[in-house]
Amino acid sequence: MGKKVKLPDLANLTEHEERKLEIAEEIGVYDKVIHQGWRSLSARESGKIGGILSRRKREEKEREKRQGNETTGNDEGTDHCDHD
Repeated sequence: MGKKVKLPDLANLTEHEERKLEIAEEIGVYDKVIHQGWRSLSARESGKIGGILSRRKREEKEREKRQGNETTGNDEGTDHCDHD
């Protein structure tokens, strides 16, 4: 007997799982994941999802950092001295 396939529990997804499924849908493997599980993906498909997920997380952190600098008034690299 083979291993039982663990399918994603759509009613109880973590934020990370939601993002992965969102990307899976974008690259056209959503149905495959839903019906056959994550293990059905090829290394290329899994890697693509992981790469996109990593890039988006990095971009989100950079965006949050920029927004934090804007709200605190922290303008790194600007000269605040008045030279008359």
